[in-house]
Parts: sequence; structure tokens; C-alpha cells
Amino acid sequence: MGNKISGKDLIKLGFPKTNTINIALGQINRYRKKEKKETILTEAKNVLLNPENYEGNGTWGKLAESLIQPVEIKKHELKSTRAPFSIFGENEIDEPTKFQLYDALKLPVSVAGALMPDAHFGYGLPIGGVLATDNAVIPYGVGVDIGCRMSLSVFDLPAEYLNGKTDMLENILMNHTKFGMKEVHKIKADHEVFSRDEFREIPLLKGLLDKAYTQLGTSGGGNHFVEFGIVEINESKPEWNLPNGKYVAVLSHSGSRGLGANIAKHYTYLAGKQTPLPKNVQHLAWLNLETHDGQEYWKAMNLAGEYAKACHDDIHRRIAKALGKRVLVNIGNHHNFAWKEMINGKEYIIHRKGATPAGKGVLGIIPGSMTAPGYIVEGLGNESSLNSASHGAGRVLSRSKCKQTFTRNDIKNVLKKNGVNLIGGNVDEAPMAYKDIRKVMNCQQELVRVLGTFTPKVVRMDR
Repeated sequence: MGNKISGKDLIKLGFPKTNTINIALGQINRYRKKEKKETILTEAKNVLLNPENYEGNGTWGKLAESLIQPVEIKKHELKSTRAPFSIFGENEIDEPTKFQLYDALKLPVSVAGALMPDAHFGYGLPIGGVLATDNAVIPYGVGVDIGCRMSLSVFDLPAEYLNGKTDMLENILMNHTKFGMKEVHKIKADHEVFSRDEFREIPLLKGLLDKAYTQLGTSGGGNHFVEFGIVEINESKPEWNLPNGKYVAVLSHSGSRGLGANIAKHYTYLAGKQTPLPKNVQHLAWLNLETHDGQEYWKAMNLAGEYAKACHDDIHRRIAKALGKRVLVNIGNHHNFAWKEMINGKEYIIHRKGATPAGKGVLGIIPGSMTAPGYIVEGLGNESSLNSASHGAGRVLSRSKCKQTFTRNDIKNVLKKNGVNLIGGNVDEAPMAYKDIRKVMNCQQELVRVLGTFTPKVVRMDR
């Protein structure tokens, strides 16, 4: 008979011949397949008899939900009309990107949307797309790199400190930052995020804890970076206790690493099964926040965001220690995330996929390319943008187009002209691949106020 549990085993226990059988088998195969058959069947029987006792349980919660309130799976069609939306910097955005937002606005759960001036084509939502939904979260509306964020540390050092220290700064970045799939720190750091209940209560996360611990304080590939540069503060905030002027600073860009990628993959699959959509928008499948999977994703997403922040905190701690200087001010923000926010007196889910939160008084960082300034900004709370702004300059050339267009010598010449030293980096991240950040910022003057700038000088990326 073997140790594998079948649908017949569950039917013998008294399970109804409905989708509950598939749900039970899916949960068992995913999380409990190495355990004894008798043990699993005993637990399954208890869930059948008293499902209310298992609501919210990591393994059995979804099965309990299906027994208490069965949900009919049906294919959803798009609405014929779009939800209200605004586009900022329309002339800087191509048509395919706009139409990607238009499709998202036709989802049955969509209530409003916006497109930022750095927007370009992506999976599901466009990069630079903002979407408000009613009681639903779209894993691909958040993105694969959950909690991808910016973090800027301003040091107690004048800008002149950088003069003649390029070799030293390169050594600090080489020795104290790690990139890509293989590099990790030899001396691991602990962090309070690892004591979060979600790592014990959600089976998927329990299996990702070791990976998360190993990758703490590392950065991903692609457009992720850690760089030394010069911050110029033009309008200091009272809480910074920092006079206007120029300082040495470190800017980092990265997300939740393997933890976030695995969360995105798992819950995108579940969303696709629960809210199937037409092929052209299948990546926009959502999870109802009142369901077990919706609540579980929300917890996992928020944990991934906290983990991404922990990675940046560790990066900046290591660099500050190597410099032997204290951080005066740190500013950071997510730009791949979903938030619960109020619109016209009602709470909705605001997805910002490659967009910076820009509620009134909210601080953020909008980077340029390696050879262009980034901006320290304060949100103006513009409701037509769903309290959002761009997350950077935005691509004008795809990665494949970059490889066809530029050589490494082209990049070296541009970097030299701008006085920037680069460690690593691939042709697909050529500075010329990006829009003019100054034009992008000009298109969002009604969204954010500029408090200062960051100019890169020594940059490290994945090789």
C-alpha cells in the first residue's frame, strides 16, 4: 500500500468528493510528505471533524477554510471599462507600457491606478505602475523582488574626504559587500528579523530560514548596487540635526534575495490557481485577503520587506565599521511592495511595483544611473498618483538591446567622463540604458519635493 496518501484514503476518512481533496493532498505533499502516513491521516481526520480549530494553521488552515466555506474556482474576465487612472510624464512612456496598465485597470478588483514617469514594460504590472485593489493582493503587482528598496547613509565626513581615496573605497566595497547567487559573508550576522513568528508558523518560510540567514547583508544581481558618493543637502529636516552642505554617503539598492523570490513564486502559483485570468493578464492573478492564502501571503510579504531592510542595515553597518565613522542620517524606502492605505475614506491595497511611496511628508530616495544624480525627496501626498513617485530613472533600452548596442569600452568611456569608478557591472546595466533622470524629476514636481542630491563616485555591482 506504501506510505503515500491518496484521494481514496481521504475519502475513506469521510472527506467530501470536492476540491477539498486536492487541497488536502497539495498541502500534505508540499509540507508533510516525509512523515508517517498514519500520523498525517489522524491529523487530517481531526481537521475534518473540527475545522474551526485549524483556521490559520500553517499546514491545515487552507483545508479547514475549504471545509468551512467552500470556494468555487471560476475564470475571471476583464471588465470592459478601466478604473480611474493618471499618467505622469506621458511623453516619456511607450505605448506597450501604458497598455499594460490599462489591462490591469480592467481587473474586477481594481479601483484606481497610476503610471510614474520612469515607467517601462514589466511582468504583470509595468515597472513604475501603481494599482489600488479592493481586498485583494496581486503577487506580481508587488514583484519577484519583494521589498526591493533604497537605503542612504550620510556619514560624519565632508565631501572632500573622498579625494585621493578611490583605492581605499574600492577595497571597502570589495571586502564588505557581497553580490549575486554565490557570494556570502564569511562572518554571519544575526538579526531580530529571524526571531519573527512567521518563520515558525508558515511552513514555506520555515524552509527558507537558513537561506535567509546565509544571505543577510548581501545584494542581488542586475541593477542592484552599493556605492560611495557625495550627498548635497539643500533643505535639511529638523530631525536630521544636519546642516545643509556636502557629505560622504553610501547608497544601496537591493531587495529580499532568495527569501522574497521564493515567496513570490509560491504565492503567484496559488493566485493563478484561485483566480484564473485570460492569458494576456494571467500574471495579474490575485489572492483575496480574506482567504487563508491571502492572509499568509500578506504576512510573508511583510516579513520579506523587513528582511530586505535588515540586509541594507547590515550592509551599512559593515561599511560604517570599515570607515570607522558614524552614520548621521539614514533614509530608506521600499519600491516593490503593497500597502493598506485609505482612498476617499476606504482602505484599499496599493501595489507599487517600481514606485516610491510619496505620501505627504514621507521621505524617499530616487536614484539616477551610475553617472547621474539621485534625489532625496519628500512626498507631497498627491492623491492622483496614489501618493506615489518614480523609483528611479527607468529603462529606455531593454537588457538584450543594451548587449546589442553597447560595448564595455563604451561604458568605460562614459564612466571616465563622469569621474565614476565601477567594480563589476554588466553591459546590460550601461548608464546609457536609462532615461534622463532630470526629465523624470521634472515630470513629477507635483509629486515630490527635492531636499538634496546624491552623486555616485565608487560603485559596486554584481559581476
